[in-house]
Amino acid sequence: MTPDPGSQAPGGAPEIPDLLPAIPVRGRVVYPLTFHPLAIGQERSVRALEDVMRTHRIFAALTVRDEKAPPEAGPRDVYEIGCAALVQQLARAPDGTYRVVIQGIERIRVANFARTDPYLIGRVERLAWLETPGTETEALVRTVRDLFHRAAALAGLPDELVGSVDALADPRAVAYLVGTTLPFPLPARQDLLEIGDTAGLLRKVVELMQQEIAVGETQARIADETRRELTRAQREAILREQLRTIQRELGEEAPEAEEARAFRERLEKTTLPAEARREVERELSRLERMTPASPEYGMIRTWLDWVLALPWGRTTGGAIDLVEARAVLDADHYDIDEVKERLLDHLAVRKLRAERAAAPAPPAPWMGPAGGPALEAPASPGGDGAATPAPLPPLGTDEESRREPILCLVGPPGVGKTSIGQSIARAMGRRFVRLSLGGVHDEAEIRGHRRTYIGAIPGRVIQAMRRAEVADPVMMLDEIDKLSASFQGDPAAALLEVLDPAQNQSFTDAYLGMPFDLSKVLFICTGNTVETIAPPLLDRMEVVALSGYTESEKLQIARRHLLPKQLRATGLREGELEIDDAALRRIAREYTREAGVRGLERAISAVARKAARRIGEGGATPIRVGAEALPELLGRPRVHPETAERIDRPGIATGLAWTPAGGDVLFIEAAIMRGRPELVLTGMLGDVMRESAMAALTYVRSNAERLGVDSGAFERRTVHVHVPAGAIPKDGPSAGVALMTAIASAALGVPVRHDVAMTGEITLRGKVLPVGGIKEKALAAFGAGVKTVILPRRNEEDVQDIPEEARRGLRIVLVDSAEEVLPVALVERPATLAGAKAGAPPAAS
Repeated sequence: MTPDPGSQAPGGAPEIPDLLPAIPVRGRVVYPLTFHPLAIGQERSVRALEDVMRTHRIFAALTVRDEKAPPEAGPRDVYEIGCAALVQQLARAPDGTYRVVIQGIERIRVANFARTDPYLIGRVERLAWLETPGTETEALVRTVRDLFHRAAALAGLPDELVGSVDALADPRAVAYLVGTTLPFPLPARQDLLEIGDTAGLLRKVVELMQQEIAVGETQARIADETRRELTRAQREAILREQLRTIQRELGEEAPEAEEARAFRERLEKTTLPAEARREVERELSRLERMTPASPEYGMIRTWLDWVLALPWGRTTGGAIDLVEARAVLDADHYDIDEVKERLLDHLAVRKLRAERAAAPAPPAPWMGPAGGPALEAPASPGGDGAATPAPLPPLGTDEESRREPILCLVGPPGVGKTSIGQSIARAMGRRFVRLSLGGVHDEAEIRGHRRTYIGAIPGRVIQAMRRAEVADPVMMLDEIDKLSASFQGDPAAALLEVLDPAQNQSFTDAYLGMPFDLSKVLFICTGNTVETIAPPLLDRMEVVALSGYTESEKLQIARRHLLPKQLRATGLREGELEIDDAALRRIAREYTREAGVRGLERAISAVARKAARRIGEGGATPIRVGAEALPELLGRPRVHPETAERIDRPGIATGLAWTPAGGDVLFIEAAIMRGRPELVLTGMLGDVMRESAMAALTYVRSNAERLGVDSGAFERRTVHVHVPAGAIPKDGPSAGVALMTAIASAALGVPVRHDVAMTGEITLRGKVLPVGGIKEKALAAFGAGVKTVILPRRNEEDVQDIPEEARRGLRIVLVDSAEEVLPVALVERPATLAGAKAGAPPAAS
């Protein structure tokens, strides 16, 4: 595409008619003073070309705006500014299309299209050109030529084309030749055509060439760096392979080769499932071919180390000895016989299944000793009426029969839940691993992180299996009730796959990316309450409740377990410290108030440390500690029996409450004063407890005459109910009876007995409904010095769960209605109730 020397002078250009056929040109902008080869094959354009050749051979070359425009481009599909082109050469191809060479004559604008059929005919006008001679134009021309040299070198253009640009004298011709040669975007080329002055055209060409040179130089630099990197990598690979060959000849190995060989040796010694072995083989092959400098090398090495360190199929294989298990549980834990019986039942089932699964199946009743028929086989109807033997499933093959419940030990802190798990592991001869779930709020803590992330590790379950080093440990999931969901997922949902016997045989950790069998693991969960455990997770577990200990049980636990343990911990020999029973009882009564024995153990530890200090200072042994010496060793008592002191006037009743830490005694105070008739409730009461107070007040007011309450006791009176320890939230329906008693006591002016405590939900008609936590509440009452406990009659069966010592020390009164409560609870029996119930005293046990 070179300019026509004879057409450089505008005066030598042919005359352009006002009406010109228009031929759309795709992917190209036709400039004046330049030649362009075109292929014309569209039917409408071919017809326009043939008509042009019969006349003046001039047509309007209009660039199509978008390459996606339809083949028959219309007026809206082309730019309105184009170039009048003269056909210089024409050749017809065998397929009927034309190959033409055209020369751009002058810039034109299509004012409108006179016709669109059979082809476009536009009314055109020539566009004026502003010449700007001078030094600025000369400088721009030189800049264009210099930049074109650089661009041509980057693009690999022939030297002849560079020379033709240097030979042109017309600045306009130089700019248009550069515009047709370099790969400028189509809109930018159209912009060059629409510029109407020499200086502006040259500046635009300079701008476009600078952009093109910057892109070209960047591409060249990237290609050079890539080529250099590939060359270096190939060279390093060749040298590394040569180095391996030399080291093999010398009997030496590179560190990475030795590492891969060590992994392969570990793989040969590990019994992996087929799927896991294929994955490990694939990753190990990648490691052997990879350079240690690769970022993936360390990730694959860590992954292989985790996979090969897991106990694939390694089990302890020890038989379960029930006698030994019973001895271990009795030695480690005092009392809790019900829990021990449930654990022994669980171990007996596992022992029986293991033994019978290993033994050959007995012959069917109809089979002889040698397998031949001995009796007539039981028949089941076949499709043609013939009898076919009904098969019996072999023992241990039924998937449902192999599923065992997951034990969940629930109880207050310090009652020995974790130590029970350790005892079970010791009784079974298995290894014990503990997994603390308190505060876990990320699902990835259970399932692990994908190993594509930097620093990814397996979940806690797989980590515990690696620590156990066997596939059948006893795994304790501690504090399972303290899991919490967050935006990172729900860990309780992830535990479903771990604890569900139907799924855990193929548990897939996100880091491992392959199934791992957890079906041989004995899972034991612990928690303080079942209220916060997710229902789907709780449904997969069997809850075994552990309650608090009585004072006598704490004494036995301290004597048998806690005191010997603390003597060993402080370095004291047997006989150097003696603590009598009165001292241990006083510690349990006045220095700790808890359901468990954790605080008791801390107090004994403090006494043992004091004894160790005296011995270290040269004191005589043995050191005997009695009850009177405790204030000197432990300070003043921290717990004071206050039941009698708190019940010193009418309107105060003793209720019983259940908490995750065990039972507790609750004091309820009621006062009636002049003021607006309303009920005021304080003490951080929950909605359910507030409703119980409303129901209790309504019952007392509606039955005032029957209860002996003055009918005007509540007129223009404010009833204020308060539950002390106001900073502690309280809720639940079980305080209804105590609330009713406190309000009735305030209205009657009769105090409640200080040694009476009560629990139960109350209705508007005075019925006492059953509540939960009877055992824990009774233990709390017994520990607080209460003599009489009022319980709902429908909780009579729960009384058997109360330890024998507490049952003997408590008078338990079972009631059906509120009318039966007041005669037992109040110091003076109201006259109306005394006469009504004289012949039918409440049941007591």
